[in-house]
Amino acid sequence: MANAFIGLGGNVGDSRQILTDAVVCLAQIPFIQINARSCFYISKPVDAPGEDYINNVIAISTTLEPLPLLHACQAVEKHFGRERPFAKAPRTLDIDLLIYDDFHCNEPELIIPHPRITERMFVLLPLLELAPDLELPKYGKLRNKLPDLSWQKIEILQNQHCMKSGDSNNTH
Repeated sequence: MANAFIGLGGNVGDSRQILTDAVVCLAQIPFIQINARSCFYISKPVDAPGEDYINNVIAISTTLEPLPLLHACQAVEKHFGRERPFAKAPRTLDIDLLIYDDFHCNEPELIIPHPRITERMFVLLPLLELAPDLELPKYGKLRNKLPDLSWQKIEILQNQHCMKSGDSNNTH
């Protein structure tokens, strides 16, 4: 069984509910087991139009290979009305395969680790919430990338899945 991290986000519709429901849909796929989910985070779009995004990350175990896992994620996106009218368009749901074990891939359809994993605070914070000591060969310790992204404002949204509900330092 492989371990993977998946990022979810959206900024059209009731994003919190859509992200929650998308995780339920992913959990119903027989070859995917949800192991953990991060808090929800809200942030401004980076180099894109539209409303604020809500994002989170889930940790999974799966017997699916990377490409079939990507296709399963894309099927869930489609179920929630994901359209791709132009690059970085606002969306109901965006699901990204961030990390898949120690697998590295650079193909037109799939790049793992995700190519912008260290460029987005809304990816790094929820990912590091689940795996604080995560290290990738090309990037080193991911937590060391946070200071470079301090210009990206982000806030934790308290919810039933957020284990940091008592944490008073919830804005970065």
